[in-house]
Amino acid sequence: MSRCAVALPGTNHDHDQPPHLVLGNEGLPEVVNLPQYGGPEAKYCPAGVYEYAADEATGRPRLQINAQNCLHCKACSIKDPRQNIKWTVPEGGGGPSYTIM
Repeated sequence: MSRCAVALPGTNHDHDQPPHLVLGNEGLPEVVNLPQYGGPEAKYCPAGVYEYAADEATGRPRLQINAQNCLHCKACSIKDPRQNIKWTVPEGGGGPSYTIM
């Protein structure tokens, strides 16, 4: 799936709802996933939810979660090498709604 197809499923996240993507160990991606596996989070997510960006204070790469882009495909809960990403159903239970199909 192309990253430009993020709008097609019609998922919507309210800005005031609790995050549905949470790291079990916040330091693990930078210490383990990036050096040992090349930061797979930034590659397996079709919506670009996970990206490594430079930390403003240290300049080191830090995993940033853009949960508002999530398609609810659960690839992160399946493919994370250390099972560190906890995916829960977003508030409201709104999932993909493909109107073209």
